[in-house]
Amino acid sequence: MSACRPLKRVTHVIFDMDGVLLDTEIFYKRAIQNIASRFGKVYSPQIQCKVIGTPERDSSRIAVEEMKLPISVDSFQNEFRTTAHKYMTNVQLVSGAFKLVKHLHSNNIPIAVATSSSQESFDLKTQNHKDFFSLFSHIVCGGSDPDVKAGKPAPDIFLTCAKRFSDPPHPEKCLVFEDAPNGILAALAAGMQAVMIPDANVAPELRKNAHVVIDRLDNAPLELFGLPSIKGC
Repeated sequence: MSACRPLKRVTHVIFDMDGVLLDTEIFYKRAIQNIASRFGKVYSPQIQCKVIGTPERDSSRIAVEEMKLPISVDSFQNEFRTTAHKYMTNVQLVSGAFKLVKHLHSNNIPIAVATSSSQESFDLKTQNHKDFFSLFSHIVCGGSDPDVKAGKPAPDIFLTCAKRFSDPPHPEKCLVFEDAPNGILAALAAGMQAVMIPDANVAPELRKNAHVVIDRLDNAPLELFGLPSIKGC
């Protein structure tokens, strides 16, 4: 674990989903690389860092532009969606996710999910984890929510999520868990603190914006943010 700046007490917690709660990123990488390989291109770690955490449309645009693929963004998006969704019928929870979420829920800490996925994609990926996701106050699916005008790194999704708590907190009272550089930037732009659980391909310089960096969710130093410690639970 590493921390890079003074930390403040929070009252509410918001989670990204892909790569944080659900182990889906490997499927997205596989789907994009399958498309790229047809054109002799490589979906490099550098491009992955730009794509992770963005809405599907933005992911498609970035992939096409960065790899200079000779297809339209629409064509890429359609193929990407079809290919990725084939893998999403048996997605597993990320290690430590259940323990942390259950701990917060049991201690009456308001928790929610802010994912760049569409509602359709969310329903597909979470079909085997309905009990787990019922622990959250609410879910914001940025890919289809009309109140989320711009995707990460814009702050829209986190601000929308905060407003939908039954007792809407000031943004500075929210703690965000994210795996992607774009997600961390979105949380900071929203005026929130951010804990990063980075993908192995995320370079050290792209981790520096996070308030705290951890290797797994159940190692989160909640007590540093004034929340009940998970240690020893």
